[in-house]
Amino acid sequence: MTSVLLRSTSTPTGPGDSVRPTLVLTGTRAAPLTNQAVVAAVAGVAAVCSLVLPGVTITDAVSMWAGIALAFLGLAFTALLLLRPDLARLELLVPALDFVAIGLLRFGTGDARSPFLAAVLLPVIWIAARPGRRNVVYPLIGTAGTFLVPMVLTDADPGATEMVRLGFVLLVFAAVAWVTNELARQAAIRLRHVQELRRVAEDEIGQAALVQRSLLPTSLAGMPSRFTVRGVCLPTRSVGGDFYDWFPTANGAAFTLGDVMGKGVGAGMIAAVVRSVLRATTRTGSPSEAVGRAAIGVDTGGDGSTSEQFTTCFHAHVDTDGTVHWVDAGHGLAMVVRHGGGLEWLRGTDLPIGVGATWTTHETSLRPGDVLVTVSDGVLDLFGDDLDEMAACVLAHADPDDLVAQVERLGRGAHPEDDVTVLAVRFEADAAPDPVA
Repeated sequence: MTSVLLRSTSTPTGPGDSVRPTLVLTGTRAAPLTNQAVVAAVAGVAAVCSLVLPGVTITDAVSMWAGIALAFLGLAFTALLLLRPDLARLELLVPALDFVAIGLLRFGTGDARSPFLAAVLLPVIWIAARPGRRNVVYPLIGTAGTFLVPMVLTDADPGATEMVRLGFVLLVFAAVAWVTNELARQAAIRLRHVQELRRVAEDEIGQAALVQRSLLPTSLAGMPSRFTVRGVCLPTRSVGGDFYDWFPTANGAAFTLGDVMGKGVGAGMIAAVVRSVLRATTRTGSPSEAVGRAAIGVDTGGDGSTSEQFTTCFHAHVDTDGTVHWVDAGHGLAMVVRHGGGLEWLRGTDLPIGVGATWTTHETSLRPGDVLVTVSDGVLDLFGDDLDEMAACVLAHADPDDLVAQVERLGRGAHPEDDVTVLAVRFEADAAPDPVA
């Protein structure tokens, strides 16, 4: 009988692939809380300095403590905003409160001689970093309010000198607000551009993954009925460097498993080329000739800058009488599990495609019930690179269905760093009608 199990899927790369409904204090929602925490911390430092340092004059204790209290009140309000997203439109009330708080703190610690006036930069930058030119005007209004607090509390005439100083300070803070706003605007433009490039790249990778999956065999048309075939490929990324293939030949069927060095789109493109050339040339030549033509297909003819890109490959022609003609291009991970017990490795000394120049066709035979198994090195990684342990697993799960299911369970549970691929072919005793696939 002939049957097939085909799965091509991406495995999660880490716990982050699962989305859980948790409250995360990062990103734009938590930004107001972070900003106000800095303001509150500065207010706390001002309180300590006022009490401990003899050089800090307390001219109005009530105003000073009122300003500090307002800063911490703003901190509590921002925490409420984080818990109540529907109140986000009220965010600007917090830096507005800070301008008043800093004005009171300044008035209570020496007014014009206060060392804490520089704290007004914090709400200025907070507001100016928001999108929109109007957020350059709002900090100026707030800064003016900070300087007017003492005038309101004392009802004193500021005088011409104080008004000139106020005007110059507003000019400086206007420049700070403008620069901050412009930098934020440019950063937002760059972010949108990067997001667009990422969207395009993700679309292209998605299309590449779709094309690669479509190249894996899905049809049994023309396949001899003496083979039971099982295969699975678990790429670590959307596009992987592993591939397997099967298709009918004049005397039986051909089976291939390849592993391109590397991961991602580049490896996937080379895998597609190797697979296509092998499929196109197998019907007219030996396995070694097919591998040689595949090597020509990926040869760039350049200066050797791409010589590090190579493909290990096991390629076999299996006749309906059980004769196996095979080539091992630097792969070393193919074996025959004998029906009566025991395991025979199929290993050659030839180099991978992209490195070697010639390949040799070897020959072995399958008896009814024997299983031809080949895996990628990602499967070996699941066993800590221990060939004996992997071989023991293959012997314990010699049935193609069982073997593929076991490798898939291990691959999904271990989150491997390399693609995991296995292909198992059992040679049946007699031909039988094909079941419905």
